[in-house]
Amino acid sequence: MFDPKLLVGSALLAALLSGCGGSSSSDDAGAPPSGGDDGVAFSFVESTIADLHTSLETGGITCEEVVQGYIDRIEAYDDIGSTTELNSVVAINPEAIIDAREKDLNFAVTGIDGPLYCVPILPKDNFNTEQMPTSGGALAFQYNQPTRDAYTVRRMRDAGAIILGKANMDEFAFGFRGESSVRGLVKNAYDLTKGSGGSSTGTGTAIGASLALLGTGSDTGGSIRVPSALNGLVGIRPSLRLVSLDGIMPLATWQDTGGPMCRTVEDCAVMMDAMVGFDSSPASNQRVSFEIDARLINNEVEYQQVTGVPETYTEFLDADGLNGARIGVVRDLFGDNETVLAVMDQAIANMEAAGAIVEDVTIDDLATILGDYRSMSSYEFRHDLEEYLNAWPNTMDGHLLDYDDLVASGGYLGRNQRSLEGRGEVDLNNLTDEQQAVYDKNTIERPVFVRERLMRALDNVDAAGASLGEPYAVLLYPGITGLAGNLGSSPSAGSNNRLSPFSLFPALSMPAGMAEDLDPAMPVGMEMLGREFDEETLIKLAYAYQEQFQPRVAPTFTPEL
Repeated sequence: MFDPKLLVGSALLAALLSGCGGSSSSDDAGAPPSGGDDGVAFSFVESTIADLHTSLETGGITCEEVVQGYIDRIEAYDDIGSTTELNSVVAINPEAIIDAREKDLNFAVTGIDGPLYCVPILPKDNFNTEQMPTSGGALAFQYNQPTRDAYTVRRMRDAGAIILGKANMDEFAFGFRGESSVRGLVKNAYDLTKGSGGSSTGTGTAIGASLALLGTGSDTGGSIRVPSALNGLVGIRPSLRLVSLDGIMPLATWQDTGGPMCRTVEDCAVMMDAMVGFDSSPASNQRVSFEIDARLINNEVEYQQVTGVPETYTEFLDADGLNGARIGVVRDLFGDNETVLAVMDQAIANMEAAGAIVEDVTIDDLATILGDYRSMSSYEFRHDLEEYLNAWPNTMDGHLLDYDDLVASGGYLGRNQRSLEGRGEVDLNNLTDEQQAVYDKNTIERPVFVRERLMRALDNVDAAGASLGEPYAVLLYPGITGLAGNLGSSPSAGSNNRLSPFSLFPALSMPAGMAEDLDPAMPVGMEMLGREFDEETLIKLAYAYQEQFQPRVAPTFTPEL
């Protein structure tokens, strides 16, 4: 069986062999930073990028101490035999300490030379990393060693980030239960008897518990936003085509995207700057329009024309951003959970107190949108996974290239066998007439149908285009309609997560507040959906809410060491 502790040991061994060992978790856990007597100390719990950079610049801590400190926290709270056994981290990057030490050696010359300088990041274990395997949560893929980073990982490294390790995930990104054959069930950071959602479940718990500064997730139908809602995080599902899919193990390329998962809006804005950008790879999925048969974007100029990406998303961090903002509340998506309803009602009152104009809005044909359409992962998974697996040679790592070989290997959870076999029966290149009709309905008809109705709601017009009032900046609704499920079960998510992938519009999940009637108190997430490529408005409104109402409260089970 795969032992994630082996890679932690490799990191420490590499540090020792390089001539000066990293700080030992047994000797230094809980010790104060040693970067300097007058420096600003660094707290590993709830810190931001700005906090880290201030401590580094003033000599409060070194980059190596930062990385080792997070490794210590993973050993203390995540590993088998630890106090909480969160199971959120698959493995530690054996080169993370070495990368940190190199930054320290050059710091006198370079200083902080990138927006993510020395920021320890945990990518979901379906993002390719050249320094360690990418398993997608499956034992069959535990030694898959891509030859290069995913485009987004490379962009984060270029911005100065350190890949701390890989986050656990629901195997193959199939669901919200949050379990893999590589690392098991992930516990919720706030209540160890509850699940953490999925499929970016490990990222949700690890970042919620401050086991790294930032993380990434992928989202096909809620996989960034659901675990973000359950762990009090800010999670952004960007507009489709904005972020390259190159090097991200697919579930359904038609609606997959990667995105950031953070404890604060400002950190997610910095992450967005690093993750977006034109990618010339044929696997980028960056098309000139939303149509599934549209050609890929040709160059950076065309990418900019299509997406309108700002110079930096951080310029939209406006603490007064809610003042005068018009927000459309979709009451039909609120469900009937009294705890969720109470927190959402308070969030709406907070927004109004901050100067927002909050009005109820109706999405035409909502029942049809949520009931008649579906994800195409059952159609695309086999085809897209084989394309991904064949993107690098298997002469060195011997990884599987053929879907049937994966099914035959048995290297996955038994509960996923039927799902794998069912997906394996669909040949995307040779669909039956019945399958083709379903596929066309969900890739050609669905985006037009859903986008038209969401734009009516956002523009505040009726079906004929007549104005019903001033337009809205965003639509607002609960991230999930229920609460975290017991460990080993899925949360009561509802269908709200479908609006963004079905329209290809961006959505941001963030804490609305805490459910104080629960023991322990749990975060309740709210989701804002915006117009295509208008991530900046989502960031502006979310930051204003965060700064004025501080809705996130740290979990109690993972304090400072």
